[in-house]
Amino acid sequence: MNESVSLAKAAALLGDPARSLMLISMLDGRAHTPTELAADADISASTASEHLAKLLLGGLVKVVSQGRHRYYELSGSETAQILEGLIAVSALPELKRRHGPHVPADLRLARTCYDHLAGSLGVALADALISSKAVELSADSASITRQGQPIFDALAMNGDTHDDTSHRMACRTCLDWSERRSHLAGAFGKTLLMQLLSQKWILRTEDSRAIRVTAHGAREFKRLLGIEQASDGAWLSRSQTPAA
Repeated sequence: MNESVSLAKAAALLGDPARSLMLISMLDGRAHTPTELAADADISASTASEHLAKLLLGGLVKVVSQGRHRYYELSGSETAQILEGLIAVSALPELKRRHGPHVPADLRLARTCYDHLAGSLGVALADALISSKAVELSADSASITRQGQPIFDALAMNGDTHDDTSHRMACRTCLDWSERRSHLAGAFGKTLLMQLLSQKWILRTEDSRAIRVTAHGAREFKRLLGIEQASDGAWLSRSQTPAA
């Protein structure tokens, strides 16, 4: 009985056209503000907030707070699979797409965020390390795995605090405000940035937070992590695809 009630509630949430449009917007894997989702569904911001509250309560979305802002994304791969299955047997509604966040091109490609790496490079790096199981993440820490050791050997990150999974570094994910996906922060993110700079995979830009990838760095990112630049200049890992 409980399962049938839960199914009926989920179906009711998906049955509203505006909520469906908002959920389909989130299929790109990014986090979105209520204002952006309202634009996609062509509804008012207040109405969008009401719908998002229902979707959050129903477990179809999750919310990430970053400073004063709140971003919404799908609750997990299961929700994405349900949506994709429904789209496959129905006509895909046309989204009223808004413009993406205005970010200077060099900062969007790669930049420092406090003491760690951000921008498309930071996101691609996090994606590559996690998807290849080069690092293991817990709620608040990270450790280098056996599979990841060759990568971190190349960055000279193979000291006593990294040589096995019993030694962990404080780590958290940080939502990237231009890419709307997460990069790695905390002590692990800081150390990773410093070693990338030390080994000259990347260089700082004078009087800017922008980061430049060296020719050596570009080769190593591709060889060890499968990270390279797309046609638009953005950095992507093999497990990423350009956003729609």
